[in-house]
Amino acid sequence: MTLNLQSTVTLHNGVKMPWFGLGVYKAENGQEVVNAVRAAIKAGYKSIDTAAIYQNEEGVGQAIKESGVDRGELFITSKVWNADQGYDTTLQAFETSLQKLGLDYLDLYLIHWPTAGKYKDTWKALETLYKAGRIKAIGVSNFHIRHLEDLLKDAEIKPMVNQVEYHPHLAQVELKAFCREQGIQLEAWSPLKQGELLQDETIKGIAEKYGKSPAQVILRWDIQNEVVTIPKSVKEQRIVDNANIYDFVLSEEDMHAINSLNKNERVGPDPDNFNF
Repeated sequence: MTLNLQSTVTLHNGVKMPWFGLGVYKAENGQEVVNAVRAAIKAGYKSIDTAAIYQNEEGVGQAIKESGVDRGELFITSKVWNADQGYDTTLQAFETSLQKLGLDYLDLYLIHWPTAGKYKDTWKALETLYKAGRIKAIGVSNFHIRHLEDLLKDAEIKPMVNQVEYHPHLAQVELKAFCREQGIQLEAWSPLKQGELLQDETIKGIAEKYGKSPAQVILRWDIQNEVVTIPKSVKEQRIVDNANIYDFVLSEEDMHAINSLNKNERVGPDPDNFNF
């Protein structure tokens, strides 16, 4: 299939989600995040991923307004933070996020981390909001297989997305297979391992061969592995460059070479023992 920046994957509830988007983790609220989101939308991005804990939802909302692009064309994601988990508090947190973003619905709302003893009640709140039409799709973030299995025992609605740390050093092979089996779309945060992978010799060699940058090769690898990806940048040129991955296709051999770099190594916290 010929892909472009607007190409989408259809989630199990029929909602279309772009394969590619902009992450705004650590983008400062105010001009920095406004400029980043505006640059992305101008470059043709349709998907923007934020979270309550990033404290930049206002800036994202401002940029959406200023972009002049019809709201219905965009795909906006936010996440409920751990301290707000639980049924009533999640409903409240959702209203706060919506207000900050200046929107009347979200395309995707995620549970940010599998907070023990809380994520099931949080999920019930997401189901309530989903059924009320306030969110087009609901999902989770940083859930291991065991968290998903636990959630699925009582869930009325199956998560549509699981957003996790995913890159060539953390290929999440078992989790990816489990999600595929369950019809849950995997999405990558930190796809470039916070820039660390840009120095990898294998990736640099492959990049040279295609006349592309290491970042473009990794992001193309995500898409060809059928993983939604949301690289973060606040630099306009990088935002444009990151999305320039639709004029080449990695060969099976090169995909295999990148797959074989996996060492199950994280840059972020392990969802099995985080303390925040």
